Amino acid sequence: MECKVLVCAVLLTLVKHGSSEEIQASLNTNASLPCNFSIAGDNPDVSLIKVSWIRDGSEVASFGEAAAEIKEGFSWNTADFIHGDFSLTVLTASLRLQGVYECSVSINATTLLSSNVTFTVIAAPSLSVPQRWVVFERESQLECYASSFHPPPVFFTWTRDGQVIQPPKQVEGEPTLDGSYTAVSNLTVWASRDDQNLTYGCRVSHEGIDQELDFQLNITHLPTVRLSVVPSSSKSIPLTLYCDVESFYPEEMSVSWFQNGTSLPDPPVTHQNPDRTFRTRRYFTLSPEERQKRGMVECAVNQPGVVSPISASADLDNVDPQDETPVLTKSAKASVAMMCISIVLVFLLCFGFSWRRRDEKQKSLNVSGLILPPRVTVGQKGRVTVSIEGRRVDRVHTSWFLNDTPISDTSLTASEKGPLLTSRGDTGYYKLHTQGPLRSSGKGTQQLISALTFIPQISLHKGAVFKCQVSYIGKDKIVEERVSEKFTILSPPEVSEIQLAETENDPEVISMTVRASYFHPDVITFRWFCQGGELSPVASQASSSPRPNSEGFFSAFSQCKLPRSELEKGAAKVWVSVHHIALKQPVTRETRGFIKRPRVSEVVAATNSSDQSLTLGCEITDFYPANISVTWLKLRDGEEDDREEEVMEGGELWGPVQTHPRLFRATATLRRNTTHQEKTNRRGGIICRVEHSSLHEPIEREWRTGDIAAPSIPPSVSVCWSSEGVGVFSLLLKGGHPKAKLLWTAGGPTFSPLVSSETEEIGDDGQRELRSVCALERSTAPPNPTNKQQERRKNKRAIKTKAAVTDPDAEGIEYIDGKVDGENNDISRDEDTLSEPEDEEEEDSDKEREDNPGALHINRVNLRTGPRENERARLRVCVEITHPTLKLPVYRIWTGEILYSQPPDAGRSDA
Repeated sequence: MECKVLVCAVLLTLVKHGSSEEIQASLNTNASLPCNFSIAGDNPDVSLIKVSWIRDGSEVASFGEAAAEIKEGFSWNTADFIHGDFSLTVLTASLRLQGVYECSVSINATTLLSSNVTFTVIAAPSLSVPQRWVVFERESQLECYASSFHPPPVFFTWTRDGQVIQPPKQVEGEPTLDGSYTAVSNLTVWASRDDQNLTYGCRVSHEGIDQELDFQLNITHLPTVRLSVVPSSSKSIPLTLYCDVESFYPEEMSVSWFQNGTSLPDPPVTHQNPDRTFRTRRYFTLSPEERQKRGMVECAVNQPGVVSPISASADLDNVDPQDETPVLTKSAKASVAMMCISIVLVFLLCFGFSWRRRDEKQKSLNVSGLILPPRVTVGQKGRVTVSIEGRRVDRVHTSWFLNDTPISDTSLTASEKGPLLTSRGDTGYYKLHTQGPLRSSGKGTQQLISALTFIPQISLHKGAVFKCQVSYIGKDKIVEERVSEKFTILSPPEVSEIQLAETENDPEVISMTVRASYFHPDVITFRWFCQGGELSPVASQASSSPRPNSEGFFSAFSQCKLPRSELEKGAAKVWVSVHHIALKQPVTRETRGFIKRPRVSEVVAATNSSDQSLTLGCEITDFYPANISVTWLKLRDGEEDDREEEVMEGGELWGPVQTHPRLFRATATLRRNTTHQEKTNRRGGIICRVEHSSLHEPIEREWRTGDIAAPSIPPSVSVCWSSEGVGVFSLLLKGGHPKAKLLWTAGGPTFSPLVSSETEEIGDDGQRELRSVCALERSTAPPNPTNKQQERRKNKRAIKTKAAVTDPDAEGIEYIDGKVDGENNDISRDEDTLSEPEDEEEEDSDKEREDNPGALHINRVNLRTGPRENERARLRVCVEITHPTLKLPVYRIWTGEILYSQPPDAGRSDA
């Protein structure tokens, strides 16, 4: 007992005064109402603790003497009481459980804690736009409902094509029986043609959270209504009225008939106009009793979204006047009798004069109207038919016209599957049919059926009518003429696949474009969809009237954009449906994942100098996905139309290699050994064809045999020396196109250009060979003009180009590598001075070349003195080779030994 009193005394010091908290929870979720304080001492006696939760004066949970009572919808954990946690959990929060909850905790009848918790439930609104019908070019009201939300208020915002057209507006809403609120916002719309494919949105903000409902308008086109009456010959028969309703949309409509405010029934019949609106004519027959009532008759047209119906009315006194039956006088009766007698006499007289033409009287014909379907499709056959009945239809001839242009049978000259686009002056496809004569039901009468089969073409038949003239064979007189009504020409659209491309300003956004072409009439609708809902196009020609091309067909496109990340996942399926009056079912195009077109370089060729094989290469970059196909095709000699004569083997594909998270590159090569015929023939070629899933047609790159090809360059320069001290340097290039350029130079530390000679011919192996030759002369005397002139006159003969290069045993020519050291020393001793020729020598040299075109020009170069007294600089001969296939020029250098007053040993050739 003393221990209990001591515990109570300690607890009195820890008594907490009342506190207040606010707890918010979403609808249908669990919420915890806190009630906590620290209890001094370990393991207090639970039997002394009393806890109670009260809401609005009603106890919802209580605990005392180790027993607990709690209402349905609440829970707590009594095991936590010894730790000072007396929180209450609200299960499945609802609006009826809102209020102020009071928590009271006492130990041994002493209140230690009293706190208040205000519990509020937040319910998000649900959005709906029940009425989406608006009237074209009329003021209409749209209503957006936000229901079942709590607490108020909400904020409404209206958008059009992503743009805000009505700023946020606060609405408190009206309470409902379940404690939630309902609010409504109105938007006034003046619908135009531009609103047909635009997306409207109703955005609602509640407790900092935005919700938006997107939708498209259903536009109603108001009709024109005209009421008429079918004339009747008698007042005792029913009176038929008809109501013409023109230019309305959509097709769903109803016509109500009223007489003096009383509703009358009607049968619906509608027809569609070329502009996709509808027309109908409704009839109503008044009974004789209703006809006698007279008064106003009204035809009212009701449409979706239209509050006040469009109507037309007429007064029966004006459209159906009640005239009295005329009474004939005696004089009038006498006049009628005389007229009848006169008519009989005239008839008899005419019959007497025309008895010889009795056969022609039997030629009276009964010609029906032209039967033509109201709609025909481009490229599909249509048929116009007329029926002729009479006694002599076997002598009847029919002539057909398009407007006023005669039609002849072109079925033998024009193809049934000809092009849809006609050239200027084309008359089209027509086939004339005649069936009969057939026996008719009438006595002695026969029937003839004349028909015209045609293939519709917009450029020829749009707005045109057919005419049929009936006459007798051998007679120019036209007996009957029938004209058809205008018909509608339909052409279903050709829909492309969805093209994906990066946006110029933002590469992270991918634009998807689909195109429709060759359709008629011009009304077309594109609807984009993605998994999860409908998308809004960002650009479209379908919202405005597309302009026709020269053949009368229309084309349009629609574009939609999505983030690259959504497409590159590969799971974002996007599709577009195209709706047109000529289509029985909408055309659908779909795509999944990101696709990028490859870039293909030109074909580059290179020749291997070792085995003279030809290697072709083509770079393929920036494509996705990685699957790609390359085919090499051989062209016939000089032909470009037969491009696929032969598929070539030996092609290889290096890659694909990933260069970017969504980009790949690859290299296609083809190695082949050229034949002798291919080396000499410059007209053939090879095609590199690249196929990828992003391409409608393969990309082709063409390489011709006459295109650029690298020549084969030897590793060193060939050189031979004559006994007279003239060195002949030569270089042989094989293959290559076009011709390579060579520049010979010689000198010591610096080079001077030399004059060379080039010859081109076909070698034994069939390859083109380019041989370049350059000659240098050694002088045995110091640089003295007199000595040089005498030496020039002494040796007044030229070295033949071909003999100096091709024949090593020619007289006066020796190869340095083939001589002994002593003999070479005699030649090297003469290389003391090499100087430029004088003007007189140049003239002599030019004269020699004129006398002998095959002679070589002898070049001379001055060499500077070396660092030693008896030493001359090295003689170096260099040739520079340039060609379009070489990124840098190729050099071949021959270097001689250092020249002394004593003869040097020999020279060497370096590359």
